[in-house]
Amino acid sequence: MEESAPRIVRDPSVQPASLRLEGRWTSAQLGSRRVWRQLVPELRQACGNSELHWDLRSAEQLDHVGAQLLWNVWGRGWPRHVDLAEGQRSMFERVERFSVDIPRERPFSLMRGPEALGRRVIEALAQARALTTMLGQLLLDIGRLIRRPSTGPWRDISGHLYQMGTTALPITALVGFLIGVVLAYLMSIQLRQFGAESFIVNILGISLVRELGPLLAAILVAGRSGSAITAQIGVMRVTEELDAMRVMGIAHGFRLVMPRSLAMAVAMPLIGVWTTLASLAGGMLAADLAMNITPAYFVNALPGAVSLPNLGIAVLKSVVFGVLIALIGCHYGMRVEPNTESLGKGTTASVVTSITVVILVDALFAIVFRNVGF
Repeated sequence: MEESAPRIVRDPSVQPASLRLEGRWTSAQLGSRRVWRQLVPELRQACGNSELHWDLRSAEQLDHVGAQLLWNVWGRGWPRHVDLAEGQRSMFERVERFSVDIPRERPFSLMRGPEALGRRVIEALAQARALTTMLGQLLLDIGRLIRRPSTGPWRDISGHLYQMGTTALPITALVGFLIGVVLAYLMSIQLRQFGAESFIVNILGISLVRELGPLLAAILVAGRSGSAITAQIGVMRVTEELDAMRVMGIAHGFRLVMPRSLAMAVAMPLIGVWTTLASLAGGMLAADLAMNITPAYFVNALPGAVSLPNLGIAVLKSVVFGVLIALIGCHYGMRVEPNTESLGKGTTASVVTSITVVILVDALFAIVFRNVGF
């Protein structure tokens, strides 16, 4: 391996000065960081002598990586004196023809951090503007649907209701049940120390009905249905179906965004209530096993612990969550470029953004309605 490593041999006895390249100048040899750091400074130092004679005939092997390295060191031009073996000149000519400028690493600057932050802020504002535009178009499409119900895509809405709502019931019930069990066991350890076992109904009721039930359902739906929405519309972009719809005069908002948004607005409250009931069932079972709180006492004490406005807030939040998840999924689906890499990135960004927005909106609801239901 050492014999085939790329080497630079100087012959000062020859006039003009000669620089002979030996070994294999290939990607396999030049892939070593140690070899790269050793050769590049030496080659750049040698280029300071314009009368230097370059001899590449002793090189055992030279591929396009080695040729590109030498071409860049030569300043992207031919040196004055160079001897090439058969086939090497054609390789350098191809490099000269197809090579592109290599961007140099920017020097460190204290302004790089604020500049990157500013760029992110501008991108976030652009995303918010696009989502606001989509929301406005959704309101216009709903008004059109109210004026002409017979022209509405009811079959699409019912299909999305089944896909986003009915098929999500098993996984949301399972996760909600387990969350209720975990919360009840953790609370029982603390409440038993103060002899306040009966207050577990109040804590579980408020936390699950008002906050954790809708939030947990929204996060599960965002990861499940939000990604599916982005993937579906993204595939339509890749297969040029969106362009075909535009050519035929079919509005994307009315046939793609509105059915998914309405379906999510209807399905999300139902899924939230379903998840809350499953969580309460898990908490009731764990309370019975850990603290001897009977299911009958749990059911009778729950209405007194959780007032009706809490359920109304939970349903309202679920509707907002559903619309936002659908809009974000459609937004990133529309932005997918016609390639598979962009489809994967768009789906990932859709899920992350949906979950983040859901948590932010939930915090906003908690602040606005902090005095309601207590």
